[in-house]
Parts: sequence; C-alpha cells; structure tokens
Amino acid sequence: MSMQPLQVSLVQGATRWHDAPANRDYYGTLVRQARGSDLIVLPETFLSGFSNDIQASADSMDGEGVAWLRALAIEVGAVVCGSLAIREDGVVYNRLLWMQPDGSFQQYDKRHLFRMAGEHTRYGGGNQRLIVELKGWRVLPQVCYDLRFPVWLRNRRLATATGGMDYDLAVFVANWPSPRRQPWRTLLRARAIENLSYVVGVNRVGVDGNEIPYAGDSAVLDPVGEPLVELGAQEQMVTITLDPAPLLAHRERFPAWMDADAFSLDPG
Repeated sequence: MSMQPLQVSLVQGATRWHDAPANRDYYGTLVRQARGSDLIVLPETFLSGFSNDIQASADSMDGEGVAWLRALAIEVGAVVCGSLAIREDGVVYNRLLWMQPDGSFQQYDKRHLFRMAGEHTRYGGGNQRLIVELKGWRVLPQVCYDLRFPVWLRNRRLATATGGMDYDLAVFVANWPSPRRQPWRTLLRARAIENLSYVVGVNRVGVDGNEIPYAGDSAVLDPVGEPLVELGAQEQMVTITLDPAPLLAHRERFPAWMDADAFSLDPG
C-alpha cells in the first residue's frame, strides 16, 4: 500500500495522579474531540501518572484500562496509543499499546528504564522494537527515556527488493519533566534529522503526585527537524495531517541513509 496522508492528533493532558477512573473520563473526552483522525497519541502512563508505586498503578491485560482503551478506539474509529503500567506474570511493564479501531492491538514494552527515578528496580524492560503499519506508513512507537538512545532508534535501510527504510514516523509518548525540557525538545529534532523521518512527541502537563512539574512541549517535527506543531504547557488537543511527499522527496535528494553504518542490534 502506498503512503497516504496521515491525520495525527496529539493529546497533551494533565494526568490525574493514581486515579484511573478520572483519567478514563478525562482522556476519553479529549480523544472523542479527535474523532476523524487516523492516529490519536496519549502521554506515557496516562491512566496513573509516572509512578513507582506499582501496587497502586499497575493493571493487567484483562483489566479495565485495556478494555476501556479498546472500546474507545472502536468508538472513534482510530488507532489510539499511549502507555500503561501493566502487570504480567509477576512483572510490571511500562507498556505502550497500539490499539486499532477493530479492537485488535500490538504492544511495545519500554526498553530503557529511567534509573534516576528507580524505574529499573520496579519495572521489567522490553527487548524488541515494534514497527506497525498505518495507511502505508511504517511507524515506530517508543516511550519517553527511549528518546535518549539513538542506536536503539536507528532507522535502517530495508533489505528488500523495493528498498525503503525501517520506519517513516517515530512516535514518543512521555512524562518528561520540565527541568529537562531542553533535552526533550532537542532530542526530538535530532531523531527526526538523523533518521530522515517524521517525529511525533506527546508529553503531559501539570504537576504529578511527587510534585514534579511537566511543561508539555509536545511537537511534530518534519524530516529536517523543523517543527510543524509546537505546543506549550497548557492542556491541549491538536490535529495535523502528515504528507508523505516531502518525506519521500527529502530522502531522494538527501540520501544520507546510503552512507550509514551497517550493524545488527543485540538488546541483550
């Protein structure tokens, strides 16, 4: 399938601390405002906040959070993605769900765990990238701290007869605190430039239960790192249509991927 224009909605919300029912009501209202989009992106751990109290925040794959997300994606007829704290086989994962409008889903467990907040001592990490297809686009969904690790995110040329690259759009869902907002903004741009792809980053706003502030700064970057959308620190939902033509033209006239180093990745 050739790439079609892709309508993406960024939902930059103020997640309620450890209050899943309130967050379902809150984010449900915002997602319904994005009806008509192809892809609706929520922040990291949008039903709980970024918490190390996993007894209070973790759900199961059979729990209310996943069921609610499935019903919501079906209702609005779009892919809805964001991450949840999910307990499975005695381990809690920061799990991104790519929930499709037919109720099926794919998942990605956050690879890089934020040790400065002790995430690595309480959560299990993933070891496989997820690349999904939507309207001819190949999409790489990632979670927050993953943004800092360019080798994990490297976009490589596909070894197929038709060529192409691993992905066309990278999506980062985050709870990225405002004291580190400059790295967030800079790294989103760097990942777009070095990977010759569009990048979407969706962060939360407000103050969480640990008194940590969040400045939002959700954004959409084009393949040369120019912002197409930049949000401030307010609660906001915005929709943009991504055009594949500029991406494909940029890759054609500036084929830096042809000079990239070949390597294989062993996540260990």
